[in-house]
Amino acid sequence: MHRPTSFRELPEIIKNLLIINGLLFLATISLESYGIDLTQLLGLHQFQSEDFMPHQLITHFFMHGNFTHLFFNMFALWMFGKILENVWGAKRFLIYYMITALGAAALHLGVSQYEIMSLQSQINPSDLNILLENGRNVLEGNQNYTNALMGKLNLLINTPTVGASGAVFGILLAFGMLFPNTLLYIYFAIPIKAKYFVMIYGALELYLGLSNNPADNVAHFAHLGGMLFGFILLKYWQKDRNTFY
Repeated sequence: MHRPTSFRELPEIIKNLLIINGLLFLATISLESYGIDLTQLLGLHQFQSEDFMPHQLITHFFMHGNFTHLFFNMFALWMFGKILENVWGAKRFLIYYMITALGAAALHLGVSQYEIMSLQSQINPSDLNILLENGRNVLEGNQNYTNALMGKLNLLINTPTVGASGAVFGILLAFGMLFPNTLLYIYFAIPIKAKYFVMIYGALELYLGLSNNPADNVAHFAHLGGMLFGFILLKYWQKDRNTFY
C-alpha cells in the first residue's frame, strides 16, 4: 500500500479537505476584525434559530471553533483518511465523507430537537417568546438567563455547531472495520488494536452523550451519527461488492 510522505503526494480529496478547512479557519480569524462572524454564518444552527440557513448543513463541517479543534480533526483525517482514500479511490472516499458528515448532523439535530421540545414544554409561553426573540442578543452580550431551563434552551438554540468531527469519527470507524487488527498507539506508547479502540471510543461517546453534562459543549451524538451512518454505508457496500459507488 502506498503511504504518502509529503503534502504534495497526499490523495486529492484529503489534500483539498485540509486546504479548505485551513483556509476557512484563517478566514474566520481574519474577518472577525471587520465584524464578520463566519461561525454564525456557516455554523449549524437549530431550526428555531433566526440564524438557521439550509447551507449550514454542509458548511458547518468545514468550520472549527479553535486551533486545537482544527488540529486534532485534521490530524485524524490525515492519519486515517489518506489510507482509506488510497484503498477506495477519491470518489468513493468523498461519498463516504459527505454521507457520514451529513449523518452526524442529522443525528445531532434530531437529539437536539428532542431536548429542545422537552425544555419548551417546561417553560412558560410568555418566557419562551422572550427567549426566542431576544436569546441571541443575550448571548452576544456574554450573558444568559438566570432561569436554568431558559439558559439551557437558549444555549441549545443559539449556539452554532461546527467541526468535521462527525466525518472523522466515520473515518475512524471505517479504519477499524477495514483494518481491525492494526495496532494503534495511545499517547504513542500504549498499543491497542484498531477494532478495540473504535469500540471503546464509541462506547465513551455514547456514555458522555447520555450523561448530558451541562458543562460539556461537545456534540457527542454528532460523533455517534458519523459512526452510525458510516457503519450502515460500509455494510451496504459490503452487501453488493460489485457496486463501487
